[in-house]
Amino acid sequence: MTLANKITIGRIFLVPVFIAVMMYYSPQREYMRWIALSLYLLAQAADVVDGIVARYFHEKTRAGAILDPLADKFLFISALLCLYRVGVDHDWTLRMPLWLVVAFLSRDVILILGGVLLGLKSGLPEIRPNAWGKCTAFLQMICILAIFFQCQPAFFVWWIALLATIISGTVYIKEGIRVLNDGRY
Repeated sequence: MTLANKITIGRIFLVPVFIAVMMYYSPQREYMRWIALSLYLLAQAADVVDGIVARYFHEKTRAGAILDPLADKFLFISALLCLYRVGVDHDWTLRMPLWLVVAFLSRDVILILGGVLLGLKSGLPEIRPNAWGKCTAFLQMICILAIFFQCQPAFFVWWIALLATIISGTVYIKEGIRVLNDGRY
């Protein structure tokens, strides 16, 4: 168990705490939004730290290659769904639109199912994020932060994030099809 893997597992354990805090949010307990935001940012910072530790100390492991993207997806999907629910339930001025939630989740579900399909065909795939995937993740994180902070110009970022989501999903699907046809990663 490397230090990088321990940090990643810590990120995974932060997700249910984040969800619990978000579920206890109400306008009377506004501080819960700020606690949830702090947990979200802590998990994002830990993601950066575990990546640095893995590279600097040469701690890249097969477990880390699986756990790190899982931790990312758990946090992202949890934040997306919790913020959508809280925004609707408490009539926030700025809410994540349902169409954007569906688009973001659809891409992730397709990528996860594609990874499972590749795993069944050829063993565990090595997940290599590309520039479009990293750009999409960054823009999606900006969308989540905009909701936390209730930033009004967020709708502009939503459309850019949607476009990046579609492009990165298409790129990953094409790569998955190529791998399925070639049988190589």
